[in-house]
Amino acid sequence: MNTITQHDPTDWTKENLPDLVQLYRHLHAHPELSDQEGETAARLVSEFQALGAKVTANVGGHGIVALLDSGDGPTVMIRADMDALPIVEETGLAYASNVKAKDSHGMDVGVMHACGHDAHITSLIGVARYLAAHKALWRGTAMFVAQPAEERTTGAQAMLDDGLFERFPKPDCALAIHVDATLATGKIGYRPGYCFAGVDTVRVTMIGRGGHGAAPHETIDPIVLAAKLVLDLQTVISREIKPIEPAVITVGTFHGGTRHNIIADTCELEITVRSYSEDVRVHLLAAIERKARAIAMGGNAPVPKIVISPGIPSLHNDEQLVARLLPVFHGLVDAENIELSEPIMGGEDFSLFDRVGVPSFMWRIGTVNAHRLADWKSRNLSPPSLHSPLFYPDAEETLQLSITTMASAALEMLG
Repeated sequence: MNTITQHDPTDWTKENLPDLVQLYRHLHAHPELSDQEGETAARLVSEFQALGAKVTANVGGHGIVALLDSGDGPTVMIRADMDALPIVEETGLAYASNVKAKDSHGMDVGVMHACGHDAHITSLIGVARYLAAHKALWRGTAMFVAQPAEERTTGAQAMLDDGLFERFPKPDCALAIHVDATLATGKIGYRPGYCFAGVDTVRVTMIGRGGHGAAPHETIDPIVLAAKLVLDLQTVISREIKPIEPAVITVGTFHGGTRHNIIADTCELEITVRSYSEDVRVHLLAAIERKARAIAMGGNAPVPKIVISPGIPSLHNDEQLVARLLPVFHGLVDAENIELSEPIMGGEDFSLFDRVGVPSFMWRIGTVNAHRLADWKSRNLSPPSLHSPLFYPDAEETLQLSITTMASAALEMLG
């Protein structure tokens, strides 16, 4: 192998891919829920230590910061998330997860890497291995961040609160990838500016007066009130928000009652609220409270209990950083394999790093190969989405591109 090929991220990744795929399969088969990522973190610590990195564990929970230095220069942060989801895997893969765990409510649940975080952290290790082996090609500090609890959108803030940018160098930029279940393998998706939504959570408890189901006139039925609220909330988006403004209100849980013939005292709803602009966000949260109070008043019920849990802001990809790295991607794949992605209403707490002054860029990596896409299309079906028990990336193709793009981007920023 000639010198140029040895240094080229594409060829290096191809040569080292078998070992990285084995790491990926191990991580896929051993997922851990948010804030329970102890074994995953321990494996990553050993991987970084083997490369001679300066490693600090337990940052903001199970978070890890690993620093590789190669002289004076900028600091580039490369971030990956570690946690999995409470989902029973149904992929049928030979390395499928059979893990069971207790969630934050003490419930026994299956655990699955249904959002591709196993691919993210494998890519993180792949890039670290590449940069450790090619220090002559770059100058500065590569800052690898393995983040916990992204699925709860609490991990990034926990690491920031634990001094991520005070105890360690504040990076000149932050980079991340995210697998995309709608993109074919070999394709890169990107979008400058806002690309993921801001996320807030609202818990509404409608309060009634319980009693016998056969004597509803002696009660105030909170389930009826809550049902009205579910319907009334639909008009907030359709009649109060400008049609061209992205906004979502989804009632995700509805809990009330204990038995068919008992009218309960309370009924609780958990609501996810998605938006891009701050004005829309404020309007949505105020509208939920207004609607809930109005329904309670109309039903002669006590004032409902409303708890708003502020979440994460919308994710903004720094336009100058995107413009600098886009030519790097064009040097790796043909132009038809680079797509301008649509903004989505999913959330990502990677957004918090840009909000504290670190220019950031997250791009998307295709995960489903042409053969599987054709199979799904022949059955008039779409490929399984992220968070589906059937989702899995084609590991070899996904890792090849994710590691190559991130290693090449790192070289550009550290060159």
